[in-house]
Amino acid sequence: MGSWGTLGPALLSLAGVALGAGGSIFGQYLVSRASTRQLEVQETAAHRAELKNAVLKFLGIASQVEKASLAGPVSDGMADNVVLDRLVDDLWLAQAEIDLAARSEPLRGSAYRYAFCLVQAVRGEITNSSALRGPQAQFMDAAYDDMWPGHRRATGDSAAFR
Repeated sequence: MGSWGTLGPALLSLAGVALGAGGSIFGQYLVSRASTRQLEVQETAAHRAELKNAVLKFLGIASQVEKASLAGPVSDGMADNVVLDRLVDDLWLAQAEIDLAARSEPLRGSAYRYAFCLVQAVRGEITNSSALRGPQAQFMDAAYDDMWPGHRRATGDSAAFR
C-alpha cells in the first residue's frame, strides 16, 4: 500500500493535467471552427451584396436598352443611335461586372444570353418584348441561385413568366 499511497496522487495529478490539456485542445478546435464559420458567413454576405449591386445595375441598364430599342420609330435617328450605342456599351460593361462577381457559370451564361437578346432588339432582330422574358427569367433565376445557393424560391417566382 505504501507505493500506491505515494504513486496515486502523482497519477491523479498527471491524469488531471492530461484532461486539462485535452479540454484545452478541444476548446481551441471549437473556437477555430466557429471562427471559420463566421468568416464564411461574412464572405457570403459580402459576395451577395457585391453581386446584388451588379445585378441591379445590369437590370437598370437592360431596362433602358429594352425601352429605347422597342420604343418604335424615332424622331432624330442620329441622336438616338448615339444614345443606344452608349447604352449597349454600358450593358456589356454591366454584364462584365456580373461575369467577375458571379460564382456560378449559369449566372454568367444567362447574363450573356440576356444581354445578347437585348442587343438583337437594338438591331431590330427582336421586335416584341415578350421574346426577352425567357432570357430575363433565366437570368433572374440564375442570379437568385448564385446569391442563395441551395435555397428554393418562393411561389410567384420568375418561372411563372416563362
